[in-house]
Amino acid sequence: MNTTQDDQWLYTISSKSKLVDLNFKEIWRYRDLLLLFVKRDITTVYKQTVLGPLWYVIQPLMTSVIFTLVFNNLGNIQTGAAPSFLFNLAGITAWNYFKECLTGTSDTFKKNENIFGKVYFPRVIMPMSITISNLLKFIIQLGIFIGFYIYYLSIGKDISVNSNLLLFPFYLVMMALLGLGIGMIISSMTTKYRDLTVVVTFGVSLLMYMSAVPYPVAEARKKFPEIVANIVEYNPLTQIIEGFRYMLLNSGSFSWTGFIYTLIVSVVVFLVGIIIFNKTEKSFIDTV
Repeated sequence: MNTTQDDQWLYTISSKSKLVDLNFKEIWRYRDLLLLFVKRDITTVYKQTVLGPLWYVIQPLMTSVIFTLVFNNLGNIQTGAAPSFLFNLAGITAWNYFKECLTGTSDTFKKNENIFGKVYFPRVIMPMSITISNLLKFIIQLGIFIGFYIYYLSIGKDISVNSNLLLFPFYLVMMALLGLGIGMIISSMTTKYRDLTVVVTFGVSLLMYMSAVPYPVAEARKKFPEIVANIVEYNPLTQIIEGFRYMLLNSGSFSWTGFIYTLIVSVVVFLVGIIIFNKTEKSFIDTV
């Protein structure tokens, strides 16, 4: 039996890869594994808790109540015609999806070092599974928002959706890309700098307040120093939160310039995250 160097292999595993290699063909080949990880993420998070998935409901509701009491009642933050509680719930619903994607993917290498060191599969499947599984939490929390939305409509509150609702899928994708991209960058860095996990916990809380989650951008322009107001306004997450509220509550502001700017930043952050993630996966086992 003769063999030549021209024989075609079914699969080739190599440390050499393109700078930006999304490799959708290989990811599709491992789609069953991706679905398995998604199912694992959903079933194990609250497996040994008393309330289970009810935490998906309790957390945004309690946060919205606290924001309403502290920022709107005590701090006198105005939300226009939109009820303060519903205004806060809309921002928190959008923010939670981004936050869960970011925090869930920010320790991918450290959390899965045992699996990565023994079995080959496209490493990017792991953070992708986290982003997809968090859609369930987002859908549940969005359902809670819709329930309160219907209640406020029934009592005559001046709220309504507008034509920007057609952009809803784009906002969802931008949140996922930003969370996934930043998470992959941080995950790659934590292979060498473990204390970054502590910084992430603190940084996410700080980022929430710099993303106009508990207040509208108009209030930031009025009450913040100019430099801080500019940071808040040009934060791509602020554009997402503000756009999310605008299309659902018809409250706040929207500009196509801000939308396109946020879309470009989201794609760039995701691509940078892919580049760094792919580079790190080749040698991370030596440093983890």
